Amino acid sequence: MDDVVILTLGDDVGGGCAGGCCGDDAGCGTPKQRVPVLACADALTAAGARVETITASSDADIDAVIARLDGPARPDGLTWPGVTGPRLIVAAAADGQVRAVVRRMVRRYAPPPSRRPADLSPTRTVPDLPPIGVLPLDPAGADAPNDLATQLGLPRDPAAVAAAALAGRMRRVDLLRTDGGSVTLDGALIGSADGAGRSLPWHGRVEVDDAVLTDGADPVLAAAIVNGAGYATVSGVPVISAPDAADGLVDVAVAVPARARGLFGRRRPRVEIRRARGRAVSVTPSADGLPFVDDGVSGTLRRKRAWWMEAGAWAVYAS
Repeated sequence: MDDVVILTLGDDVGGGCAGGCCGDDAGCGTPKQRVPVLACADALTAAGARVETITASSDADIDAVIARLDGPARPDGLTWPGVTGPRLIVAAAADGQVRAVVRRMVRRYAPPPSRRPADLSPTRTVPDLPPIGVLPLDPAGADAPNDLATQLGLPRDPAAVAAAALAGRMRRVDLLRTDGGSVTLDGALIGSADGAGRSLPWHGRVEVDDAVLTDGADPVLAAAIVNGAGYATVSGVPVISAPDAADGLVDVAVAVPARARGLFGRRRPRVEIRRARGRAVSVTPSADGLPFVDDGVSGTLRRKRAWWMEAGAWAVYAS
């Protein structure tokens, strides 16, 4: 008999900050949001699974659930994911909630650099994380038409989510780790807009591996750090044509204002898009307090921030 844990997250898990916490629309407390959880649990029970529904009110609550996915003790003393623990389904009102769980997995299973084991891939800093099922709390997708479940082609119907978890078919997906202690599943957008929706230029250095997209001299309208498709379009403009969350590379685009000569010698404004792909990206703002959104969670860059790719590090149950 399969054991399955359905994990829901409270509004205040992690404090609602940019460190990997839930977004403003997070939470699973409304009757509408409880319906998919109950339907998924009923489908699992009908299939013969033992089901436990847990609501996490803190990072410690998430950690207690993840600890049940640990593997057997290792000779080196490292905590490592196992293969025989319960199936985990995350009931998500927002992508930030999925990220909160994956972030805690990374914190639990990533070994310190001084204790890096020989069986860890030389291109990774974390082992293969345990797979999770994603249960969208808006099964119709009307409130989040481009969320992770949609991007990855995952089932949205609670019964289909239950079937995917029980079948155990998983798909490994790329993960971006950050030097701020968080992770990025979909992408990040650096910059902000005024009340009329106009981008507010900022200055900073953006590097992708050895390529410098801007050295800080040019005003930047926006910088998109793209893993999935959710950040491939900025203000209706496609900045990355074919993002792939499983190709082992991060796509980065920087939009800077430029002017082109039009008819009769008049100069008209346009936007220049500079692109690069690589294993790592860093953004160094020239001034303190640069706004950004990462997996739907708002934050502020106050210093240099780096993201690096962990190819295939996390996994989802797929149909």
